[in-house]
Amino acid sequence: MSPTSPILPEQLSLWHEMIGRATNIVITAHRGPDGDAIGSATALCSWLRRCGKRATIVVPNYFPDFLHWMPLAKEILVYDGHEADVKPAVEAADLLIMCDHGELNRMWTLGELVATTTAPRIMIDHHLNPDTTAAQLIISRPELSSTCELLMQLMLADEGIEPMTHDEAVSLYTGMMTDTGAFTYASNNPDIYELISLLLTKGIDKDKIYRNVFFTYSIERLRLMGYMLYAKLEVMKKIHCSLMTFTEAERRRFNIKAGETEGLVNLPLQMRGMKLSIFLREDSERPVIRVSLRSVDDFPCNEMAARFFNGGGHKNAAGGEVVGTMDDARKQVQRALTKYMPMLKESPLSPSSTTSGPAIGGSSAD
Repeated sequence: MSPTSPILPEQLSLWHEMIGRATNIVITAHRGPDGDAIGSATALCSWLRRCGKRATIVVPNYFPDFLHWMPLAKEILVYDGHEADVKPAVEAADLLIMCDHGELNRMWTLGELVATTTAPRIMIDHHLNPDTTAAQLIISRPELSSTCELLMQLMLADEGIEPMTHDEAVSLYTGMMTDTGAFTYASNNPDIYELISLLLTKGIDKDKIYRNVFFTYSIERLRLMGYMLYAKLEVMKKIHCSLMTFTEAERRRFNIKAGETEGLVNLPLQMRGMKLSIFLREDSERPVIRVSLRSVDDFPCNEMAARFFNGGGHKNAAGGEVVGTMDDARKQVQRALTKYMPMLKESPLSPSSTTSGPAIGGSSAD
């Protein structure tokens, strides 16, 4: 067990009790499942099956192609578009475990179905402000890098490292890696590297895992990256912020699949002096604009997401949405930037800067 295990004895006791009573367990993840959601769900599914339980993973909608190589990924059930087939599996569960999300509404319509079931629920998550009414057992540690880090701590507290399989270690490492941007943020706690050293004893190839996730771009994705940086990037130098927008028409033009815009929001932060990057994307399923926020140093993306975009996340990586058009979303971004102007004026490289920035839509020459 890690010397700084965050799992409380009473939580472990209730975990044993609830798992012990269950025979048919459904594991859920949030809408738009990412590496941490899929990693924690697949590792947990394998663990439960080793314990003699029937375990099934159900996600609200399609997850990106670059995660389909992961262990058990081919067995994951997708609810959106397959409701009639998946609903009976959820309704038959005698225990539901929510991985990497602290609210039922993070699952969209799947959350509505889960809310109608009578099965008890467990939450394993690391996001701020979990809904304390959503589950009977809540294991939540926002200070940790990822749900996979938290799940690994739970596994170590329960049985140590020896029984862990290679595939479970692969899933756990993938979640930790993706939720920290390959350990470039939210990863300064030494404990995470102690955990990684244990995962390496299981024979995982961390370099191959990195390639499987980040070196799988299609030609369409590469062309889109060039287009976004050349034609769509708006840089507000005086407030150390950037904005990119992506429409459904552009998605069709470049033949972009689900998940292929992942990571575009990070690119502007490679510019010297940038503190905040904002990416707005028209949702292909609902009349909303999806908002992605990334920052460096002390700028609180999660706070901005909660206050202005009905979302949340981590300090340097968060998201949300705006109901309405792209123009509506841009206006909301302007309100958010106005509110956080004092923090944005202070550049990571120029802390004495006090000049104000241009309105949204200013050219990169401003």
